Amino acid sequence: MLDEKPLVSIEKLRVEFETNDGVVVGVRDVSFNIKPGECVCVVGESGSGKSVSSLSLMRLVEFGGGAITNGRLMFDTGKGEAIDLAKQDTPVMRDIRGNMIGMIFQEPMTALNPVFTVGDQLTEGLIEHRGLKKSDARARAIELLKQVRIPEPERRLDQYPHELSGGMRQRVVIAIAMACEPRLLICDEPTTALDVTIQAEILALIDRLKREKQIAVMFITHDMAVVAQMADRVVVMYRGDKVEEGSAEQIFENPREDYTRMLLAAVPRLGEMTGKPAPERLRLMHDGSFGEPEPIIVKDPRPLLTVSNLTTRFAVKGGILRRTTALVHAVEDVSFTINSGETMSLVGESGCGKSTCGRSLLRLVEPESGNVDLDGTDILALSQSGLRKARRDMQMIFQDPFASLDPHMKLYDQVAEPMQNYGIGSRSEREDRIAALFDRVELPRSFMRRYPHEMSGGQRQRIAIARALALNPKLIVADEAVSALDVSVQAQVLNLLMELQQDLGISMLFISHDMAVVERVSHHVGVMYLGRIVEMGTRAQVFENPQHSYTKQLMLAVPVADPRQKKISEDLKFKPIPSPIYPIGHVAQPSVYAEVAPGHRVLIDPVTHS
Repeated sequence: MLDEKPLVSIEKLRVEFETNDGVVVGVRDVSFNIKPGECVCVVGESGSGKSVSSLSLMRLVEFGGGAITNGRLMFDTGKGEAIDLAKQDTPVMRDIRGNMIGMIFQEPMTALNPVFTVGDQLTEGLIEHRGLKKSDARARAIELLKQVRIPEPERRLDQYPHELSGGMRQRVVIAIAMACEPRLLICDEPTTALDVTIQAEILALIDRLKREKQIAVMFITHDMAVVAQMADRVVVMYRGDKVEEGSAEQIFENPREDYTRMLLAAVPRLGEMTGKPAPERLRLMHDGSFGEPEPIIVKDPRPLLTVSNLTTRFAVKGGILRRTTALVHAVEDVSFTINSGETMSLVGESGCGKSTCGRSLLRLVEPESGNVDLDGTDILALSQSGLRKARRDMQMIFQDPFASLDPHMKLYDQVAEPMQNYGIGSRSEREDRIAALFDRVELPRSFMRRYPHEMSGGQRQRIAIARALALNPKLIVADEAVSALDVSVQAQVLNLLMELQQDLGISMLFISHDMAVVERVSHHVGVMYLGRIVEMGTRAQVFENPQHSYTKQLMLAVPVADPRQKKISEDLKFKPIPSPIYPIGHVAQPSVYAEVAPGHRVLIDPVTHS
């Protein structure tokens, strides 16, 4: 039973930021409590003030140019009295941060120090706050890495953050936050970058800590399905204000505010597409004028892209002379076809090879062998000049729009650049085309003169889409294009992609780890595991009749946006993913498939134990 006395009381918090345009209020008179052993989820879109509230509790908001101008932040330190964190000096806060209050940050690459090893960063808090010896701290660090399901933890301790995938870096950040078993755990979008199976395990781990050690959890997220699984209570924020608060059941089943209803309406739910013939746009509250969304059915599908036996491997170098000592089998004997005007999705966990597969098609990484045929052109046989010409027909939308846009160039120039490179049209024709592209992705033309840092994440992703469309490509490879976006912005970008596909007949390879999104946008689906496609078929075949054990496992792990169907349990025991690193000379077996229905194939392979 939850204690009656709160561990944390936020009372009338107000946070202001000084800007060139004057004072901006980040959080306005927000109040709520968190009790020991309770998880309070704070939800809302980007800019709603949810992260600012959490950074205020850690007193980190001051390092980002903010100031707490009003309110109290009462925190029970466990020594019989509550202190106001807003009034504490630096030494007291230094002792509290990482020790009594742990924080999991959203962006793992900026949360980790690139010049220190994972082991150094994990043991630092244990040595500082718990007084452990270096050897004991290292043993505890290995234990923590095992808890967050990182394979080969002993080797990972001596690696640097850049040597780990995004999902693995996020798990390291979670391990650091939990190292000292804090009284309050603040989770700021902790599972955004994680695959569905790892997300399920991390949520189960946080839930177990909450129950067993009576840790209070402040969970910030825009994923309403995660809220349904984790929350005891929900606080909904919008533009710095708290608009609604209640139990998870109240918020999901009887939301009082329009904004809460809009957030819930934009969530793609697994199983929503059952019985529907083709992908459909999401219905959003403000676009009722569109009527019922039309399914995207291609009347006479013909193959546009045919991939046969694609294999991509990376060298692992070691020793003083940096010789190749082993090979990472990133993509192994992958074959599939994408029809014109249709979407094929690749889904799987971090490190399964789906992004490498997408990059191999465009030869952004060079495949070792195989065949990639785009509308009659053999991509892998092209010279550099031939490849440059072929890339007009295939474009890529990357996961992180900020990293893929040049911070020094105006948005107009970034969209114009591909057309200038290929000498398309006169200056005035290019201007007209760019203006039309801005209209197409629903951005005001006045934004053309802005820089990327002046845009939100969703707006930057729209610019990336406009740039990909500039050359009228036949194929777009969307690599986790919506994974970092808020639920309502994600819905708008997905609708935009599906609308463009319907109007322009573009084919798409959609790479994602979000099963509900994949079900919404796909005509065909391939499930990847350890570099191979283990199951492939139409969306209905894979989602409504999964055959491979790994596909079933992925489906089981998907959180459901219904608090009465909680899936968090200790039963989610996923087998650790084997290493894809093999010695030089290792002969990989070919992928052999069984056809369970016309077009529905399942891998028969001793490696995956199927």
